[in-house]
This record gives sequence, C-alpha cells and structure tokens, in this order.
Amino acid sequence: MTAAAEGALLVVGDVVTDVVARHRGPLATGTDTAAVIRTVPGGAGANVACWAARTGCADVRLLGRVGTDAAEWHERELLAAGVRPRLVVDPEVATGTVICLVDNGDSAERTFLTDSGASLRLEPADWSDALLEGVARLHLSGYLLFSEPSRALVAVALASARARGVPVSLDPASAGFLGTLGVDRFLALVEGVDVLLPSRDEACLLTGLPDPADAAAELSRRVPLVVAKAGADGALVAEGGGVLARVPAEPATPRDTTGAGDAFTGAFLAALVAGADPGEAAARGCGAGARAVERVGARPPVHG
Repeated sequence: MTAAAEGALLVVGDVVTDVVARHRGPLATGTDTAAVIRTVPGGAGANVACWAARTGCADVRLLGRVGTDAAEWHERELLAAGVRPRLVVDPEVATGTVICLVDNGDSAERTFLTDSGASLRLEPADWSDALLEGVARLHLSGYLLFSEPSRALVAVALASARARGVPVSLDPASAGFLGTLGVDRFLALVEGVDVLLPSRDEACLLTGLPDPADAAAELSRRVPLVVAKAGADGALVAEGGGVLARVPAEPATPRDTTGAGDAFTGAFLAALVAGADPGEAAARGCGAGARAVERVGARPPVHG
C-alpha cells in the first residue's frame, strides 16, 4: 500500500440544507406549479465528502459551518454517511439553504436559489493546522471563494497544506458566482492549487475558449492537473497544456442532476487517495456521477 493510500481526505466547504422541488414543464408564474418536494442534506463540500466515503475512502473528514437550527441533524447525516464532521456552529446565522428547482423532464436540469447562510462564514479562526494530521489530500469547495471570511480561510488552509506537502484540489463550484467574482481574481486566489475540477462551462468561462478540451488544456498551463467535468460527455483530463485523456460517461437515466459534479469529485478524490492515476480516477468519478443523477438529492444512499 502506498503512503497516500493510508492517509485521510480532508474536505473544507459548505454544509447546507437542500429543498428539492421536482416539477414537470415550465414554472407557472403567478400561480401554482405541482411539484414533489423533499428536504435533504446538501452543500457541495459535504456532498463531496459523502461521495468520497461512499466510494471507498476510509477516512474522510469535513470542516464546515452551520447554524444552531440544523447543526445536530447535519452532524447525524454526515456520520451516517461515513464522514467525520467538524462543524463550527454559528450563533448568529442560520444554516445555508438552497432551493433546487428540478425539471422533471428527460434532462432533469436544475436551477438553484441560494441562501449561503452560515456556510460562507468560515474564517481563519475556524482553521487549525492540526486538521492536516494524517491527511493525504485537502479539497476546498470553490464556494468558499465567494465571501471575504471564507476566502481568508482558503488562503490559510492552502498555505498550511503546501507547507506540509499535502496536495490541494478545488472545484470552482458555480459558473454564476464565478462570473461575479471575476476570472482574474479567481485564478489569483487558486494559485498553488494542485488539482482543479471545473465543469465544462466553468472551464470555458475561465479561459474564454469555446471548446472544453481547449479550455481544459489551457487551464493546465496554470494548474498542474485539470479535470473538466462534462456531464453526459464524460470528463477531460489535462496536464501541462494538453489533454491526456477523454473519459466517457457511464449510461444513466437522470432523475435529478443536483450534486452530480460533487459525486464525480468525491469518487475522483477517493481514487487518488487510493493510488489511482488521474485517468482511472476520472473513470471512477464518471461512474459516481451516473449513479448520482439517478437519485433525488445530491448525496449517496446511506444504506444499500
């Protein structure tokens, strides 16, 4: 067994409550639209951690921030999923909430209404270098870059990891928020990251290039390893300015695409921790993404 295979995965990111509303056809403005509605645990960081645990990483840890309203529920759900949570309880702000509007048609496309709440109030005071003890990889949710306190936390965590030789990955998280933050600012903030896991749209936005393969290749001139997630088109693995692998998606019948990218990321990182090469890890990610879209909600099943 390699040394990396013996280490833990530490995820730092958002823990939120998802309200998933599955409707068919367009929303009816000014009146009722029939929908099936569920409240489930979510958050990109938490989802990644749960999928990493589900896909074979034996020691997955999560640092996040929640409100007093749902702290115990989220801790129970994370523990049941095999994740070791360290949740900072915010006494002033409620747990973040995301309303996920999911079109119940063939594509199962989704639209998010996001109240980040406590999740983006993580700050340097919430970090301790001791969090990296026994850690093989650190993963940062890109949502942390969208507020000043959590941006400062990212800088501290990244510096701490680099000082200890722990590789760091980051998922840009949201093309919409990324556009607001600004491409140049984002790229400056992620300097020193070892692995970038953008969606196809995020990769194109970050480079201004229309072709995802070209975008992934260009990004890999700035970040050592880039894995661009392309949904039904699989994934692209790029290093050193070139695409090394095009990994096909696994067949799936989508019910809810919420969290598919998080599932990919979690399984990809679990495979890297176990010693897989990036192409093999991306194939594991595609498999988890296919399983994720066939479920309602962004987390893997806790049992079965």
